[in-house]
Amino acid sequence: MAVARVSGIRIAGIANAVPEAVVINEDSIDIFGEQIVRRINETTGIESRHVASAEICTSDLCEVATHKLLKDLSWEHESIDLLVFVSQTPDYLLPATACSLHGRLGLSPHCVAFDVNLGCSGYVYGLWMASQLMQSGAFKRGLLAVGDTISRIVSPEDRASALLIGDAGSVTALERDDQASDMVFDLGTDGSGESNLIVPAGGFRMPTSTRTQERTVREKSNIRSDNDVFMDGTKVFTFTLRTVPNTVASALDTIGWDMDTVDAFVMHQANRYILRHLAKKMDIPEEKFPICIKDFGNTSGASIPLTMTEMLADTLRQKPQNLILSGFGVGWSWATAAITCGPMVISELSIVSNVPKKMPADL
Repeated sequence: MAVARVSGIRIAGIANAVPEAVVINEDSIDIFGEQIVRRINETTGIESRHVASAEICTSDLCEVATHKLLKDLSWEHESIDLLVFVSQTPDYLLPATACSLHGRLGLSPHCVAFDVNLGCSGYVYGLWMASQLMQSGAFKRGLLAVGDTISRIVSPEDRASALLIGDAGSVTALERDDQASDMVFDLGTDGSGESNLIVPAGGFRMPTSTRTQERTVREKSNIRSDNDVFMDGTKVFTFTLRTVPNTVASALDTIGWDMDTVDAFVMHQANRYILRHLAKKMDIPEEKFPICIKDFGNTSGASIPLTMTEMLADTLRQKPQNLILSGFGVGWSWATAAITCGPMVISELSIVSNVPKKMPADL
C-alpha cells in the first residue's frame, strides 16, 4: 500500500446533485417476487434510489453541483485552476469529459482538466491526486468532480445489482491554505479482483455488438448482457472485510490518531450489510459511523461526499471535524484518507430534471 501526506490544502466546500427520478425497490416485486425484494431491502437498507434517465449524464449532475457550489462560495469561475473528473460513466469515449465540463462551465483556458477512471474508491483517490497537484504550488483553487450514472448499465432483471445502484454527482472545492491541517492517504490495488465487479463489453477488449447487448439468463437465474454490470456480491464482501480495516489502521497510524480522535468514519456506501460488518469488525460505535443509503442506494464514487453532506452537514458547517474517509471496490481498488475539515460550505442537494443531450453542433 502507498502512504502519502499532503500539506497546505483545505476543503472549502462540497455540493451534490441527483437525478429527479426516484425508483422504489418495491416496484420490482413483479420481477423478483415479494420475498426477494423484502429480503434485499432489509439486508441492504436500500428502499429507493435516484436514477438517471437517458438524457442525464454524470457530467450534467456535476455541472449543476458546480454552479451551486461556486455561487455559495462566492468564487468566480475564472479563479479555478484545476478540474479533476473521476467517473466510470463518461460522456464520450473521447474527448475527456473533464474537457467537455470545462467548456460548459466556462472555466479559464489556464485551468488544467483531465479524467480519472475509478469507481468506489474514486473520491478518495481524486482527493489525493488533486491535493497533491495543488501542493506543488501550480494551482490555487481546484474542483474535484466525482460521480456515476451506473444505473444506466444495470440490467433491471439482475437482482445482484438492480435494487442497489443509484446515481449522483458530487463536486468538492479545494483551496491552498498554509494553515490547513495535513491530509494523510493510504491507497492500494489488487487487480486480481478485476472480474468480480465489471462491465465486460463496451471497451476495446470486447467491443459492443448485437451479441454483447443481448440479455440472457446467467447465474442464479439473473438476466443481463455483457454490456451490463456484473457484481459478485460474496467476493465484494470478502474483499471489503479483508482490506478496509487494514487501510484504515494504516491511515490512523500515519497521522497519529487513535479511534477516539476520529469524529466520524465515512465509508463508501456499498450496502448496510457490509457497512455494519465493517463497523463491528473495527469496533466503531454507531454514532461515529454514518449510513446514508436508504434513499440513495450505492452511488459509487459519490457516496462518500453525499454521506458527508446529508449526514454531517450541520457540524461541518460550524466546526472542524476529524474524519476517516474510505472508498473500496471495483478494481479491486481502495483508498483511505485521514483529514480535518470544516468549517466549510455545504450546499443544499440539487435535484436535476431531464436535460437536453449535449452533442457537438457539427455532428
